[in-house]
Amino acid sequence: MAQMTARLPDELVAAIDHAAKVLHRSRAEIVRKSIEHYLEDFDDISVAIDRLRDPGDAELDWGEVKRFLLAHD
Repeated sequence: MAQMTARLPDELVAAIDHAAKVLHRSRAEIVRKSIEHYLEDFDDISVAIDRLRDPGDAELDWGEVKRFLLAHD
């Protein structure tokens, strides 16, 4: 496992320490899990942006969709 070093603001370190204490985890585990969650969100957002930029993807008019759904309720 690789080791990294990062400089963090004191307030962020205090928040990490607080979370570690409350969750009975180490600083390293809190940081590791936080980065994992961030990267998962990043991957999801990247996929969404790629789909939005896809010119072959159909565009839906919200007004038409709303009328359709309300008519078939």
